[in-house]
Amino acid sequence: MILVDTSVWVDVLRDKTGKVVRAFRETIGEEIWVLSRFTQLELLQGAKDDQEWKRIDDYLSTQYYLEATDNTWREAARICFELRRQGITLSSPVDSCIAQIAIESKVLLLHRDQDFERIGKIRPLAAERFSLQ
Repeated sequence: MILVDTSVWVDVLRDKTGKVVRAFRETIGEEIWVLSRFTQLELLQGAKDDQEWKRIDDYLSTQYYLEATDNTWREAARICFELRRQGITLSSPVDSCIAQIAIESKVLLLHRDQDFERIGKIRPLAAERFSLQ
């Protein structure tokens, strides 16, 4: 199972050439892919207008999600805390939540966000950077 981060979905949903979608399908292969509610939040808040909101919301309502647990919030905060003590600030604390969900669920996280590489240095995060190559 693969948890796909918002950083990948933005590129997939904006793809006009089909190149990104093809690369995504090749990367995923036969694996089951899922989202987090944070991705739902980030994609919907980024909608350009009501029409795009509805299109994204309709699509997201058909997807499978990994949910946060009671432990997710505390451990995600701990990730931010430990990185900050090393002089590293994540671009968004949401990334620590997504990473923690992936860790708890023991799934691969597919992303295009440097924050996850930083988190992977202090946590057992199975992550892969999505590439168009």
